[in-house]
Amino acid sequence: MIDISKDIHSLTEFKRNTTEFLQRIKQTKHPLVLTVNGKAELVVQDAESYQELLDAAELVETLKGIKVGLEQMQEGKGKKAEDFFNELFDKFDSSQ
Repeated sequence: MIDISKDIHSLTEFKRNTTEFLQRIKQTKHPLVLTVNGKAELVVQDAESYQELLDAAELVETLKGIKVGLEQMQEGKGKKAEDFFNELFDKFDSSQ
């Protein structure tokens, strides 16, 4: 989570103190927002925290897909699992 009192800095300040900023990012696991001319332009984050963010985003997309599927099922859209798998097996059997 970004703490606006500690995690927003100018790009110039980051360039001057890169080592210190990188150490802090690794310790706190908080991303830094870097500004150019007073406007947020970049976010710097450690690789582990970034991967966790990507994993969380993937999970959210999966859950959204499941939700859509359940809604479609309730609306009577879609296919029975048996029909789906029969079509799938037929498709792969015919392609060989």
